[in-house]
Amino acid sequence: MTSRFRITLGQLNPTVGDLAGNADLARDAWAQGKEADADLVALPEMFLAGYNAQDLVMKQAFQLDVMTHLEALAADCADGPALAIGAPWVEGAKLYNAYVILKGGKIASRVFKHNLPNETVFDEVRIFDSAPLGGPYAVGDTRIGSPICEDAWHPDVAETLAETGAEFLLVPNGSPYYRGKFETRLNHMVARVVETELPLIYLNMVGGQDDQVFDGASFALNPGGKLAFQMPAFDAQITHVDLEQTPEGWRVVEGEKVPMPSELEQDYRVMVQGLRDYMGKTGFKKVLLGLSGGIDSAIVATIAVDALGADNVRCVMLPSEYTSQASLDDAESVAKALGCRYDYVPIAQGRAAITDTLAPLFDGTEPDLTEENIQSRLRGLLLMAVSNKFGEMLLTTGNKSEVAVGYATIYGDMAGGYNPIKDMYKTRVFDSCRWRNENHRDWMMGPEGEVIAPRIINKPPSAELREDQKDSDSLPDYPDLDAMLTILVDDDGSIADCVAAGFDRDVAKKVEHLLYISEYKRFQSAPGPRLTKGAFWLDRRYPIVNRWRDPS
Repeated sequence: MTSRFRITLGQLNPTVGDLAGNADLARDAWAQGKEADADLVALPEMFLAGYNAQDLVMKQAFQLDVMTHLEALAADCADGPALAIGAPWVEGAKLYNAYVILKGGKIASRVFKHNLPNETVFDEVRIFDSAPLGGPYAVGDTRIGSPICEDAWHPDVAETLAETGAEFLLVPNGSPYYRGKFETRLNHMVARVVETELPLIYLNMVGGQDDQVFDGASFALNPGGKLAFQMPAFDAQITHVDLEQTPEGWRVVEGEKVPMPSELEQDYRVMVQGLRDYMGKTGFKKVLLGLSGGIDSAIVATIAVDALGADNVRCVMLPSEYTSQASLDDAESVAKALGCRYDYVPIAQGRAAITDTLAPLFDGTEPDLTEENIQSRLRGLLLMAVSNKFGEMLLTTGNKSEVAVGYATIYGDMAGGYNPIKDMYKTRVFDSCRWRNENHRDWMMGPEGEVIAPRIINKPPSAELREDQKDSDSLPDYPDLDAMLTILVDDDGSIADCVAAGFDRDVAKKVEHLLYISEYKRFQSAPGPRLTKGAFWLDRRYPIVNRWRDPS
C-alpha cells in the first residue's frame, strides 16, 4: 500500500475568459508538481474559465473552446502527475460546474457540483445544472473525494463521499472575500471533518475579478479538526503537501501555518488587489483621480500607488473659489508623499462660462444645489478629458456612506471606471488611513511611513461646494450615519432596529429615504471591490422604482 501521497496545490490567480493564459498557469503548476514528484496537481474551482464567469459559461462557443483547452492540457500533461482543474462541462443538454481530472493524456474522471449557491454574488442556479450525488475518483490506488466549493458547506456531499470510499477530501474553491469569511469557511470545514472523520484540504484561488477578490488562505485539517497547514492570504503560491498513511488512515503532514492579517489589513489588501487586477486584466496601465485635499481622495490615491506604482498615478487638483488653502496644501502634501504626478487645473474660468451660458434660463431663480453640482460635473468633464487624452482610467472616490445616501453627484464625482472604496464606510476610511500610515507590506508599491497627514484625517469632512460647507450640514454625523446604514444595508434591518439601537426615528427614516431614492445613482456607478456581504451591486439588488418605505 502507498504510504505517501503528494499533492501540489496551485493557489493561483486566473483571469476570466483567458483560457490560454489560465491553461499556461496550469501547465506551470503541473511542471512544478512533476519536478516535486507529486501524485496530483490540484487547481481551484472553475480555474480554466476563470471565476466568477457568470453568463459567459453559457455561451456555446466558449464551452467548445474550454473543451479544446482541456484536451490540449491532457495531452501536454500526460507524462507525470494527474492534474485536477475546475471547468464548465457540458453533458448532453446540461451544463455543470465540474472538477476534471486529467491523467495519462486523457480526461480520466469528472466531478460535478451538486449544491449550487444562489445568494449574495452567486447565481449558479440560473447558470448550471445540479448534479446527482456522486462518489470519489481514483488517482493510482488512492480514492479522493472533491466536494466543489458550496458542496463542502453542506453535509450531504462529503458524507456520501465518505460512505463510498473516499480516503480524504480535496475541496476546490472559488470563494471570494468578505470581512470575516475565513472564520466562516474554517467552521464549515471543521464540521465536515468531524462528520466524516477524513482529512480535508481546502484549496482557494486568489486575485480580483470585477467586484470580487479571492483571498486564497488555503488550508488543511486533520481528523479532529486540527489545522495542519495554512497558506498565505491573497498571495499566489504553489505548495507541495504530503499525506502519510497511518493505521487510522491518511493524515496531512503538518506544514507552515501562515497567520491571517488583521481585518483592516485584509480590507486594504482587497482594495489594492482589486484595483491592480482590474487594471491588469482589462489592459489599463495608468489611472488618474481628482485629489481634493479630503480623506477619501487621499486614501484612493494611496491605494492606487500601492497597487500600480507612483509612476502610473496622476492626481489632479481642480479648485474653485470655495476650495480652502488647507485643502490645496493637503492635496499637494499627499501627492508629494506618494511621489506621483500632481496637476493643478482651476475650474473658475470654466464655471464662469457655464454660469453665463445658463444665466438667461436661470434668471429669477436663487442659487441652490444646481450650482453646487455644476462644479462637480465640470470637474468630472475635465477629468474625463484627461482620461481620454492620455489613456488613463479615472478612479472615483466616493465611500460607501456617500454611495448609500447619494451624497455624490452623478456625472460629476461619480464619473470614472473603478471605485476602490465603494464598499468602505466613511468611519472605516479614517481607520484605514491611520492603519496605512503605520504599516507597510511588501505587496505595496508605495512608500513607507506617513503618506496621509493627520490633519487630513482629523478635519471635518466637506465637499467645499459653498462657503463653510460641511457634510454634517446635510447628513447625520458619520458615526451615526454609518451605524444606521450598517443596520439598514449590511444587516438588512428595519427602522425599528435603528430606534432600538438608540437613533431618532425621524433621522432613521430620512436615511432610509435617501438610501432608496439613490438606487438609480448606484445603478450607474463604477464597480469597486467587495468588502462585506452588504456590498452594493450583486449582494444587494433593489429596484430603482420603489415606493415602499418601512412603516414601523
